[in-house]
Amino acid sequence: QVQFVESGGGLVQPGGSLRLSCAASGFAFSNYAISWSRQVPGKEREMVITITSRDTTTTYLGAVRGRFTISRDNANNMVYLQMNDLKPEDTAVYYCGTYIAPQRRWGPGTQVTVSS
Repeated sequence: QVQFVESGGGLVQPGGSLRLSCAASGFAFSNYAISWSRQVPGKEREMVITITSRDTTTTYLGAVRGRFTISRDNANNMVYLQMNDLKPEDTAVYYCGTYIAPQRRWGPGTQVTVSS
């Protein structure tokens, strides 16, 4: 059973940092690209960043480029999202997941709130 569990969210002040963790199970983790997305209630999900099985990263959101980085630990089936210089507009539920045919799979998410 494919499963993702995100953790590490919380309340942080503008300019602060958070490190989100994603624990994956139920599939050949090291063979798959893993992505982070985010969603604000009432808005569409945004793809944020992806790391491939070969550790190549792609940042989809220009607004986070240079502030967010993704990394993975294949030995422990973990992916991390380091978020620096957080801004109020980064407030969202953050999800990790991957595409395993026939659909993309996401975890339940972790809430990140950036506010003073």
